[in-house]
Amino acid sequence: MEPIAYVARLNEFYRTQGFPEYKWTIHESAPLTPLEKPLANCRVAMLTSGGVSCKDARPFNPQARNDLRLDAVDNDTLPQFFVINDDYYNHSDADRDINCIFPIERLRELASERLIGEVGPHHYSGFMGRIYTRSAVVNEAAPALAQRLRDQRIDVFVLVPA
Repeated sequence: MEPIAYVARLNEFYRTQGFPEYKWTIHESAPLTPLEKPLANCRVAMLTSGGVSCKDARPFNPQARNDLRLDAVDNDTLPQFFVINDDYYNHSDADRDINCIFPIERLRELASERLIGEVGPHHYSGFMGRIYTRSAVVNEAAPALAQRLRDQRIDVFVLVPA
């Protein structure tokens, strides 16, 4: 069986959509920060890039380019108050159960079972694909989010890509 030429297929897909050739980010190292306390004592939050928004919020534009929008989502938001505004992937399963792409109820369950210390006050949705201005993410948006997480005393941040 031949391996799937994922990068080539992705580049071809984007080319047919009118996007410039994607310049992949290459990191020579990936820093790892070990937890300083047990997971059962950690405050956890998450980020999805799946175009998830609250029904009463402005929807994400699935065709936007370089959209650095980042929505804070209250931890106690109920699953039926979410909608997915993305046409890049098949989200029919997530339409039935938002936890497929934004496992908000699963985090609450982990906290109630004391497997994690607690769920942070907010989760985040944003950085929804088609971002070509990596420097804006690296130098502005990501550091701003990191500061918000520090301000909320978040110990563990779970990234849920779409």
